[in-house]
Amino acid sequence: MGEAFGRWRIGDTDDASLMPLISSANIAAGFHAGDPNLMDETVRLAVSHGVGVGAHPGYPDLQGFGRRRIAGTGKELVNDIVYQVGALKEFARRHGAQLQHVKPHGALYMEMAVNAELSRIFVEYMRTVQPNTFIFCMGGSATWQAARDVGQPVIREFYADRDYDDSGSIVFTRDAGRPDPKQIAQKVVRACTEGKVRTVTGNDIDIAFESVCFHSDTLGAFDIASRMREALKAAGIRIAPVSTIAT
Repeated sequence: MGEAFGRWRIGDTDDASLMPLISSANIAAGFHAGDPNLMDETVRLAVSHGVGVGAHPGYPDLQGFGRRRIAGTGKELVNDIVYQVGALKEFARRHGAQLQHVKPHGALYMEMAVNAELSRIFVEYMRTVQPNTFIFCMGGSATWQAARDVGQPVIREFYADRDYDDSGSIVFTRDAGRPDPKQIAQKVVRACTEGKVRTVTGNDIDIAFESVCFHSDTLGAFDIASRMREALKAAGIRIAPVSTIAT
């Protein structure tokens, strides 16, 4: 959420339409998208709807929307994260909210998933200044393992609008097109009720998670969110911020 910059907008759905449909928001913190005015407005909107506020730090890559890898040492990259999380945290405090979670964005998220050293430094930072704040990441990733090793609260994600490979990793894409909301809803409900997802090769694999992620810049995001919410509620699945239900 908040993935715009000044007058520049991405996707075909505005945050005001999506916010009532979600329970936790990954809010861009200024490096891959977002600016001070938009961060303030997005946090205010989330708080008004009872949505958990999360910082979504990324690479300093406005042109590439944070989906291009940028080389740097682990210390340099985590300092970028510290800078962004600190800014978003202050906007949350301004609106009477606490930071529920931190979720790295895009190519940084994918790099951390396989980079044990980077994940370790990131989790050390979280243990120091945000020991009760959740980290959102893929189950089985280096980030998940680093958090588990030291007892940092961590939430595994399931990607509604992305495909999976046989290893259980998401298939990175710059253009997801306009997926079918009905198919996505069925995929999500099956993952929640059966713990299974079909991969790009047609195999079924086990998947474990606590949160469902989808992207506001995916075309048709409003229809995707609406259909998923309806299907989850029909299946008797509770939708709530992780801070209210996780242990």
